[in-house]
Amino acid sequence: MSFQLRWTAQATSTFEELQRAAERAARTRATAGRRPGSGKTKSSRQEGLFKQVAKAIAQLAEAPRHPSLSTHEYSSLQHPFDAKAKVFEAYAQNRTPGAYRVFWCYGPAKDEITVIAITPHP
Repeated sequence: MSFQLRWTAQATSTFEELQRAAERAARTRATAGRRPGSGKTKSSRQEGLFKQVAKAIAQLAEAPRHPSLSTHEYSSLQHPFDAKAKVFEAYAQNRTPGAYRVFWCYGPAKDEITVIAITPHP
């Protein structure tokens, strides 16, 4: 079952900030690659991070219980629509210092998922 994604302002802001950083890094890498002898072709950390977060969001929309997301209940955040409902944490990265996590919940409609926040793990 595929879900429609809704975003909180905080999640939207973080996602767009990660995207801008990745785009800046890609432009810098492309410019550096034009100079003789630079030869920098490897993606930057910012590009890799954005790619991982975007992939996790896409998997979340398709299958929230996808094994690579390691989805589990998270009790430190309150559900934005129903105080009794659960909030979940999904992994965008794993085994990385400060690995990014996506916090989400079902709702408000039956076929919707709301992305609450995208943050590095403390």
